[in-house]
Amino acid sequence: MAIESMTGFARAAGTAGIHGWAWEIRSVNGRGLDLRVRVPPGFEVLAEAARKRLTGAFARGTLHVNLSVTSDAGPPRPRVNEAVLEALLEAIGKLPPAAGISPPTYDGLLGIRGVVDYADEAQDALGAIEKPALAGLEAAAEALKEARAGEGRALEAIVLGHVETIARLASEAENHPARSAEAIRARIAAQVEALLGAANGLDPQRLHQEAALIAVRADIREEIDRLHAHVAALRELLAKGGPIGRKLDFLAQEFGREASTLCAKANDPDLSRIGLDLRTVVDQMREQVQNVE
Repeated sequence: MAIESMTGFARAAGTAGIHGWAWEIRSVNGRGLDLRVRVPPGFEVLAEAARKRLTGAFARGTLHVNLSVTSDAGPPRPRVNEAVLEALLEAIGKLPPAAGISPPTYDGLLGIRGVVDYADEAQDALGAIEKPALAGLEAAAEALKEARAGEGRALEAIVLGHVETIARLASEAENHPARSAEAIRARIAAQVEALLGAANGLDPQRLHQEAALIAVRADIREEIDRLHAHVAALRELLAKGGPIGRKLDFLAQEFGREASTLCAKANDPDLSRIGLDLRTVVDQMREQVQNVE
C-alpha cells in the first residue's frame, strides 16, 4: 500500500437541465481529519453525503469542500415562515422581563432555524441535481485520492533519499577513526597531562578515574545502533504504506534525539560535523513526513 500526502485538489462539475453544480475539494495538512463542508441553503443533504463519503476515504488532513449550484431560473429566494415567526414572538411576549437582556430583534429571530426557508426553487434544483451531484462527489473524492497519492509517491522518494543519507552518515560516524578506543584514550591522556601540568594539587589517580568515566560517556556506539535501528524501522514503514504519517513523525523525532546526542558526545571536529549534517538531514526529513497522511 502506497503512502498519501495530505495536500491535493479536485473538482467535478456537471449540469442537469437548467441547473448546474460543481464540487471543489482542497486538502491541506491537519493533525486529524477535519472536514469543512459548505453547500448552498437547501442542499444540506448533499453536505451530509459529502461528510460520510470523505470520512470513509481519508484518515488525515483538513478538507475544504465547497458545492456551488447555479440555475437559469436564478438563485433560490428566501421566504419568511410567518407562522413560525409569529409563534416565536408570542412565546417571547409571555416571558417575564430579565435584567440585562435586550429584547429580541428581527436579525436575531431570522437567524433561528425554521424562521427562514427557501422557495421551491431550491427543492426543484435539489431534486434535479441530487443524483448526478452525488456521482460527481464520488468522482471528486477519487480524483482527490489520486492527487494525494501522486504527492505521496513524490514524498516517498524524497524521504527515502533522506533515509539513505542518514544511513550513510551513521556509517561514517561508526567507522570514523576518531571514535576508536585508541583515539579517545589519546585525547583524554593529552587533556589529563595538560591539567596535571597546570595544577600540581590534583590527584593523578582520581583524575584518571574521572577520565575513564569521560571515555565511557564519549562512546557513541549506542547512538549509532539506534540510528541504524530507526533507519530499518522507517524503511519498513514506507514499504508497508497506508496512513503512517504520525509514526513517521515520531521516528523523525527519535532521529533528531540521536543526532543531537551524537553531537554532544563527539568531542572531535569531524564527528561533530557528521552530527550536524545528521541534524540537518533529519530536520529536512521531518518537514516532509509532516505532509504524509
